[in-house]
Amino acid sequence: MVTRVRRTASVEKILDAARSLFYAHGLRGVGMDQVIAEAGVAKSTMYAHFPTKGDLVAAYLTATDDSWMDQLQTAAEQAGPDPAEQLVGLFDALLNAFERHGFFGCPFISAAVETSLDSQAREIAIAHTRRRQEWLTTLAAATGAPEPERLAWHIGLLVDGAMAAGRLLQDRAVVEEAKGAARRLVDEHTAA
Repeated sequence: MVTRVRRTASVEKILDAARSLFYAHGLRGVGMDQVIAEAGVAKSTMYAHFPTKGDLVAAYLTATDDSWMDQLQTAAEQAGPDPAEQLVGLFDALLNAFERHGFFGCPFISAAVETSLDSQAREIAIAHTRRRQEWLTTLAAATGAPEPERLAWHIGLLVDGAMAAGRLLQDRAVVEEAKGAARRLVDEHTAA
């Protein structure tokens, strides 16, 4: 049992280090030795859990998918019970991310750009986008919008655009503008 606890702690230390380094410097900008040093684990521990950098990247993106979806859903729920307000409120997750640790954009867009078209990282990025779009479509349908898929795509594009422009400009006003645009989109799509 002690070995299992130690193993879990080591994996968490490695993933925490990878999350911080990959988010700030990109996948290509970080080597396994940097993650080992940042995590404070032995090289043998790293490679026992993550035999390749691709394995580490996949674990990082999978954990990030769960974490980011939770942040988006929590921000939406905090906007109240109205699905229209939730579609706008989810942008608070982007604002919160900006305040927490600077703004380095979307880890999924970065992964898709930095890896080959047939990589596992790109597959995980696409799966994340589809998962997010399904959730947005469910929210959009709950608003009574006549074209919920279209509204969801518009909101998704605003999220992606805010993440990309936020990284480029390092200005939270980009996210605030995207949130305002989301409000107008939701109003336009739900006006009856």
